[in-house]
Amino acid sequence: MATYSSLSFQNACSPLMEELIFFHDYIMTILILITVIVGYTMVSTQTSKILNKIMIESQPLELFWTITPTFILIFIGMPSIRLLYMLDEVYTPLLTIKIMGHQWYWSYEYSDFLNTEFDSFMTPMTPTSELSMIRLLDVDNRMVIPFNAQIRALISAADVLHSWTVPSLGIKTDAVPGRLNQLNFLVNRPGLYYGQCSEICGANHSFMPIVVESVSSLSFLKWMKNNSS
Repeated sequence: MATYSSLSFQNACSPLMEELIFFHDYIMTILILITVIVGYTMVSTQTSKILNKIMIESQPLELFWTITPTFILIFIGMPSIRLLYMLDEVYTPLLTIKIMGHQWYWSYEYSDFLNTEFDSFMTPMTPTSELSMIRLLDVDNRMVIPFNAQIRALISAADVLHSWTVPSLGIKTDAVPGRLNQLNFLVNRPGLYYGQCSEICGANHSFMPIVVESVSSLSFLKWMKNNSS
């Protein structure tokens, strides 16, 4: 989860997040080039009298700044549309999990297994807490999934609007009362991935974190066997 002075993205841990970071870098490259060219042109027009005379009522220049933005928008729009389709693509899931938002905790139900349902509350920090705990982000029950497996999450809410978000996986889906929203994702390596509710949902909105634990398929089956009632 390392970032550069807390300004960059978290490390990508899913193909979707890798594509999002690549698209961000691609757009930033274009924006920097445009900023440099426009800035250089503005400074030049203020310091060069000859250039000013050439640019006044210049038909080729007007043609250039009309056509060039069209191509720039095409270069930005095509990858953007491709990425939007990738984010909404529905794959055949190996595991389905139902996620419910409450004031102020999350509950998880593994629909493919019998009697596997639990609530996930934030773990409060105390003087005796383990040093490895992360303040305001650790929970008592993590959502455990196998890595390199396509996961489908069905997300809803029991009371008010919530939003289930894990930045390092590049996923964010609103939890709307009375409605099921579907989310598909794949985690490509084991680890712990932290998130929080991203929709203001009440007084304790900041205290309903999300922890996704990605493990091997064998470890997942052992965890499921131990947690099935």
